[in-house]
Amino acid sequence: MIILLKAGATRSDADELLSRIADCGLKPLYMPGTERTVLGAIGDERVLASLHLENYPCVDRVTPILTPYKLVSREAHPADTIVHIGSIPIGGEHFAVIAGPCAVENADQMALTAGAVRSAGAHLLRGGAFKPRSSPYSFQGLGLEGLKILKNSSLQTGLPTITEVVEVADVEAVETCADAFQVGARNMQNFRLLKAVGQSLKPVVLKRGMAAKLDDLLLAAEYIVSEGNPRVILCERGIRTFETATRNTLDLSAVPYLKQKSHLPVIVDPSHATGVRDLVLPMAKAAVVAGADGVMIEVHHNPKEALSDGAQSLSPEDFARFMETLPDLLKISNKRQG
Repeated sequence: MIILLKAGATRSDADELLSRIADCGLKPLYMPGTERTVLGAIGDERVLASLHLENYPCVDRVTPILTPYKLVSREAHPADTIVHIGSIPIGGEHFAVIAGPCAVENADQMALTAGAVRSAGAHLLRGGAFKPRSSPYSFQGLGLEGLKILKNSSLQTGLPTITEVVEVADVEAVETCADAFQVGARNMQNFRLLKAVGQSLKPVVLKRGMAAKLDDLLLAAEYIVSEGNPRVILCERGIRTFETATRNTLDLSAVPYLKQKSHLPVIVDPSHATGVRDLVLPMAKAAVVAGADGVMIEVHHNPKEALSDGAQSLSPEDFARFMETLPDLLKISNKRQG
């Protein structure tokens, strides 16, 4: 339920209502805006109705939230949420470029790649230490050693880092070494993991599952936010369809849909969506124009020697060319970098 307060309502008015909501065993939400204050109440709708909050003089109107995802819905939070990873804002008018290799392979590879994306203008550095792969014989990442290398690359370049967490047991280690969690497509509905990162204060990049509906993605985000962590960024990374020309099918309509239904930032991963190097930049540009709040692009200093996803990884030169075109693209979407 959403409780919209009148323009002259005070903080003490809001606190009185929040206390009433909490005393009934419901979850209260306080969402101050520039012009109006919005309160939320989540729980048994029968109890909510019995409170008759519409009778309070400071209340303008009370509206039920109809969507199954209460906290991440645009109904509950009309204004765009801006999530900071380190000092980098994502959401609203801010656009961020996340770049780096699919996997951390060794210190030299990370130093060369991180330096290249930093020089080209990337805002954040990605790199996988734990790599769940379809084949058990593929490179699985360096684990804890990879986290240490990633952290060192961050210190050397000044770029905040994002890396995937795949098990609840690894949450603490990733939280210590990285600036943001990534929950990958295979773990989008790993509810124990979602709850674990929801109990952290680190931002979470939540990728859409390979066969997930958009409502499934929003409900997965709800798991994280309901545990107390509102710093969630949704990521469209392509879905599995009958088409075999590309690795996945990039659903760019997801960007405006998610931004219509939710206040959370939305980014796009054109690398995993296409799996084809020559298609990554055209789809990255399309994502910018579609209104995405950022893109996540795989870059390797020498893609031919990459141990993971070399076929979709850009060279530093190709990535630099994309960054040169970004200012003109952002004029179309009315966003600015960083």
